[in-house]
Amino acid sequence: MSGQYDLEEQERIAELKAWWEDNRWFVIGAIVAAIVAFGGWKGWNHYKRTSAEDASLMFTPVADAVKAKDTKALDTGAQALMAKHPGSFRASEAALYSAKAAFDAGKNAEAREKLEWVVKNGPKELQGVARLRLAAVLMDEKKYPEALTVLDQNKDEAFVALVADLRGDVMLSQGRLDEARASYKLAIEKAEPRNPVKQVAEVKLNALGGAQ
Repeated sequence: MSGQYDLEEQERIAELKAWWEDNRWFVIGAIVAAIVAFGGWKGWNHYKRTSAEDASLMFTPVADAVKAKDTKALDTGAQALMAKHPGSFRASEAALYSAKAAFDAGKNAEAREKLEWVVKNGPKELQGVARLRLAAVLMDEKKYPEALTVLDQNKDEAFVALVADLRGDVMLSQGRLDEARASYKLAIEKAEPRNPVKQVAEVKLNALGGAQ
């Protein structure tokens, strides 16, 4: 029996060797790929951590510039963050600050550029903020159809009341009073009881004679 077992064992070993000769590069490749993938995953997590830390450090001079009302330093810092860490929260935050400074200075084109960048690259919550501000800039320029198009792009329930209120302002600016009333009414309905938007929309609606 032992001789037969040894012979069978030798045959299995021979088959295994033959299989290895035929498939070793595939197996080695799979192992290397797994190691690289794991190493890449660890490297990516490390990158995200260090990237977030670096973005926070780069945001410090932006925050200082906001306090000092130094628009030049603010824009320089924001541009640097947007270029190096475009997907970070801090980059979008800096872009929003820079856009506000540009708008306050009457530089609407610069403000639009920054806001459009956040809408495209920013995290969801800041995209909503940027979209509202972009619509407000367009309304200031009397570009009402463009402002409404931007507002129509909102898909976030958290911004529904704000969008409706601003839509009412756009309609009011065009003299479309019935549509303005409908928008303010929607803002009131969608806003939480303690949301300031609710009170503001109510004041506007009442000024137009109520829902009618």
